[in-house]
Amino acid sequence: MISFVLGVEDLADTRFALSPLTETVLSLRVLRDPGLSAVHLPWRRSVLGRLGTLDTDLLMSLVAERFTVPDFLTPRPEIFAPDFGEELAVVRRTPPERVRRDLAATHAPAPLPEPLRAAAATDDAQVVRLRDAVCDLLARYWEIAVSPMWPQMRLVLEADMTYRARQLAVGGARLLFAGMHPNLRWDDGVLHVDKMIGNFRVAAAGRGLLLVPSVFAHKPAPPVLPEEPPTLVYPSRGVATLWTPAPVADGTALVSLLGAPRARLLGLLGEPLPTVEIARRLRVTPSAVSQHLRVLYATGLVTRARDGRQVLYRRSSLGDRLTGAASGRSVT
Repeated sequence: MISFVLGVEDLADTRFALSPLTETVLSLRVLRDPGLSAVHLPWRRSVLGRLGTLDTDLLMSLVAERFTVPDFLTPRPEIFAPDFGEELAVVRRTPPERVRRDLAATHAPAPLPEPLRAAAATDDAQVVRLRDAVCDLLARYWEIAVSPMWPQMRLVLEADMTYRARQLAVGGARLLFAGMHPNLRWDDGVLHVDKMIGNFRVAAAGRGLLLVPSVFAHKPAPPVLPEEPPTLVYPSRGVATLWTPAPVADGTALVSLLGAPRARLLGLLGEPLPTVEIARRLRVTPSAVSQHLRVLYATGLVTRARDGRQVLYRRSSLGDRLTGAASGRSVT
């Protein structure tokens, strides 16, 4: 069991964050063992055929037999939504002694696997070369395996955070943690994480608690070592829907939803256009166009921006997804 002792100030400083690097590293566990999470098998099948010449031996060695991963590869996000490059830059600055410590702790009591043996060297230069090689490999793996799906993954993760925030507002910490995972238990100011390989108790002591929802986490994952700040990666809600192909709408569905004039107007706004130009293309009056634009703007289907004396309208990302589904094409 791993326990976090959280005071009043720590609960007040509990926050959420996203971590594309953490998702990338945790996804390696699914590649290593397909039985770990059946829901991710469609993703796994699609990725395996694209890995090409990547050093998969080194990639797989980052995951221990007990499915732990090195803490230095999943740095605590300092902002709500860092990008992958920002997080990887933090890893590239990891001191050699920290690389040695984390890799040894990840695989203990087993010896380091062959691709990671350089981490046991007393020569810091060898450890740095290994660290940099791992970072270069993760950057390539991210582009192949995770980056193409990150926009959809982020939507799932943000929906989870919205739900959790409501749970916290309605029922406090007890309700927040009760619904996260069966292995989590809140008791008198202490968050217990059951069924862990480690066994330690950490006082947050004013550092707060960072909660990181994850698509690829199959159970709560605190840091392997107690020296790390209180952080909890936990399985996100809604993951089962992520790899399911979006249904293709009937071609008449958008017209049924919006009406023919607004559907035509929305289809036209793939590029920024002023009201007068829209009216000319549709062969209607500018006042008629303005009425429809007001409705589409109020519902979030179009955006607008001023350009000199005229206002330009364009489909929003929501409008893109709606028109993409109706036309049967994929919009990411």
